[in-house]
Amino acid sequence: MRTISATMLMTLDGVVQAPGRADEDTADGFAFGGWAAAYSDDVLAAEMGKGMAHTGAMVFGRRTWQDFITAWASTTDGNPFTTHMNAATKYVVSRSLPDASAWQNSVLLRGIDDVAALDGSLSIVGSAALVRSLHAAGLVDHYTLVIHPLTLGSGARLFDGSAPLTEFSLTSSVTTTKGVIVAHYARVGRAA
Repeated sequence: MRTISATMLMTLDGVVQAPGRADEDTADGFAFGGWAAAYSDDVLAAEMGKGMAHTGAMVFGRRTWQDFITAWASTTDGNPFTTHMNAATKYVVSRSLPDASAWQNSVLLRGIDDVAALDGSLSIVGSAALVRSLHAAGLVDHYTLVIHPLTLGSGARLFDGSAPLTEFSLTSSVTTTKGVIVAHYARVGRAA
């Protein structure tokens, strides 16, 4: 049985674009990259670490996979997240990549149907366009929304465009010392 869990860092106004670094995604003049860094603390690190404890493969969109290669593929810093990222099977969904040999344990998929055909526990970190497509296809079973206490007013949002009516139940939540809410949701109703 396949389950897909998506973890998304987002602002109060739903922006998911470029949370990690100032130069992460400057498309269309987006100037707010790196907005999540100021909100890191031990509580958030522990919550994110719980996600690493789950075994299973990871799924990426092309842009996130390529970005993660620069951050993780050649890193040997002893960080458990680095070890997890490099050891996990990584599926990259892309119609334009010629192959997935740039990062060990990576497998190229050409579309949503290929993701739907996979078995096992799959996790996605980032890759908003891919998550939107998987959500529209009724394939996302769990969300971990890491909601940061700021608004940006512009930028790509998690549910830009149409999203089917889908019901989720809050299964747990944690608030960090810096006001970030880590909310875990499980799907209870199919996409309409």
